Amino acid sequence: MDSTSIKKTLTPKELPDGNNLPFGKIFSDHMFTMDYTKGVGWHSPKILPYGPIEIDPSMMVLHYGQAVFEGLKAYKTSTGDINLFRPHKNFERMNISNSRFCIPEVDVDYCVECTKEIVRFDKDWVPSVEGTSLYIRPFIVATDTYLGVQPSDTYKFIILLSPVGSYYKEGINPVKIFVESKYVRAVKGGVGFAKSPGNYASSLKAQVEAQSKGYTQVLWLDGIEKKYIEEVGTMNVFFCLGDEVITPSLDSGSILSGITRDSTIELLKSWNIKVIERKISIDEIFEAHKNNKLHEAFGTGTAAVVSPIGELILNDKSIVINNNKTGLLSNKLYTTLTDLQYGKKEDTMGWIVKI
Repeated sequence: MDSTSIKKTLTPKELPDGNNLPFGKIFSDHMFTMDYTKGVGWHSPKILPYGPIEIDPSMMVLHYGQAVFEGLKAYKTSTGDINLFRPHKNFERMNISNSRFCIPEVDVDYCVECTKEIVRFDKDWVPSVEGTSLYIRPFIVATDTYLGVQPSDTYKFIILLSPVGSYYKEGINPVKIFVESKYVRAVKGGVGFAKSPGNYASSLKAQVEAQSKGYTQVLWLDGIEKKYIEEVGTMNVFFCLGDEVITPSLDSGSILSGITRDSTIELLKSWNIKVIERKISIDEIFEAHKNNKLHEAFGTGTAAVVSPIGELILNDKSIVINNNKTGLLSNKLYTTLTDLQYGKKEDTMGWIVKI
């Protein structure tokens, strides 16, 4: 690929107050873009002022939803360095999503370098207040102007930057989760394992209904029997049963393979805690709670890192987990992961990429 061309904004924005950052509503001065043309490949990488992109009304992504995205963060350390957390995993996962949606693969190493370049260019937008970070959103959309159901021949790859605070207002405090038994998000053979806009659009109805009842998020069950636990709307999920930690296995093909999920499993194993990936029924969790064997439950994801679950409700049955308090293991995982990300702890796992 040719070298990146750069166009600096003539109207830089005022940096936001790091003590009052929402999630995903503020964007930095610049963005990275790159194009794909069949027969040419990925080309024309650019850093441009953040702003609207020209969209033709017949652009295929608007009609057929051929698009994928990723989410990762940049963290400012106490020494002023900027860290990325396992960024190669994000672009490896993007290629898994690309394959499912007939989108050309990206070069993982090159995309990591592009991410480093745009973050370095807008480094002043990486907030330094405790618990804040720079959310990074790479995404790809189909750009052919054609009304017909087939893969596009052209695509646009974009990276946006957004300084953020906590994803959930509860922070590391336990959240209330509604177990969804009516709607279905994904089934085996579908696209539940891919990170694509449609997966999230299909979850909105249940999420809105859950939030109207006072619940933070939805816990999805499998789409066939509506019996087996899959994932929370924005997180993978773990349960501490007895002396084991269990999490739904990925072989259903309808669960997103989270980078924080994978990191959590590796950390738990390094602490000699038994981790089992298997099918888990919601009835098993309620029965374990009844028998005092459910000690903790928590979600993991880039946005929230680790989010303890304090309550689950299924139809008219509700259970309170660990007295609605943050468990010792949830807290240890959250502290360990964030200490690694912010450079407070030595990276013995090889997960940190410095900018």
